[in-house]
Amino acid sequence: MTTSGNLHKPCRIVFFGTPEFAVHCLDALVQNHHEVVGVVTAPDRKAGRGKKITPSAVKNFAEKKGLKVLQPENLKDTGFIDQLKALKADLMIVVAFRMLPKQVWELPPLGTFNLHASLLPQYRGAAPINWAIINGEKISGVTTFLIDEKIDTGALLLQEKIPLSPEETAGSLHDKMAQIGSQVMLQTIDGLVNQTLKAQVQSTDMVLKPAPKLTKENTKICWDAALEAIATQIKGLDPYPGAWTNFQNGSELAVVKIFEVAIVKEKNTNPPGKIIIVEKQIRVAHPEGWLVCKTLQLPNKRRLAASALLNGYQFGPNACFLN
Repeated sequence: MTTSGNLHKPCRIVFFGTPEFAVHCLDALVQNHHEVVGVVTAPDRKAGRGKKITPSAVKNFAEKKGLKVLQPENLKDTGFIDQLKALKADLMIVVAFRMLPKQVWELPPLGTFNLHASLLPQYRGAAPINWAIINGEKISGVTTFLIDEKIDTGALLLQEKIPLSPEETAGSLHDKMAQIGSQVMLQTIDGLVNQTLKAQVQSTDMVLKPAPKLTKENTKICWDAALEAIATQIKGLDPYPGAWTNFQNGSELAVVKIFEVAIVKEKNTNPPGKIIIVEKQIRVAHPEGWLVCKTLQLPNKRRLAASALLNGYQFGPNACFLN
């Protein structure tokens, strides 16, 4: 799927987004002189240990650029719908936002499209970046598609593939997708405005891999899993929300998050999960060898390199990670 290289025509756009990922796209719209007539983002929420009321990343950026910001609690509210109608948008763009009701996405004459961080129809759902890495994919990508009444099922507009390196983390892939996705978004706008894009129905003849919301249950490390699977899960949850495990050190019981790791494959007769300190390395026993934990986070502490952690923390002889 390709689009023309024509210069874009003036286009009134309403942008929907909330997190930092969406900021890259909104910034690209502003830098490319599109007329952003409104920005819709989540209401301010309590965040952090102090539960301070905090605006979204998109709101912060939009206000700095002097853009009109809307923060509806209810997307079906008639007052909000009237505000949208008054903006007379030609096109609406959704990047990392919640599902829109039909009375919203059907408003603009050029339609409403979404930028999704996967090669649809694969990895529909809330966490496509994380699950692509957790599942050990070699290629991912970004997709723009026209919104319909279901989640991530609308007709495809543009896609671009992104190769994943063996060291890829959710954080590094997020940054790549934010940059590439913003360019694909701009190409999609041009294609819709210039009528050079033809939407294509998503394929239904393949086994689909989902990308469900990350929970406490599906981010927990299972030490009975294959060593490679444990490592890819950790990379797929780095830097957020972090793969976690129960930890026992003497009488201490705690939850620890593990981030950067390496694998050493060799014969190992230690019980799975047992922690061994070898030359400033934190090694976790596994039937296939060792998981070397390079970066960890103890409860209520900041993320630390293993060498720094070992300077001030003592692992006892029976320390272990537990299922």
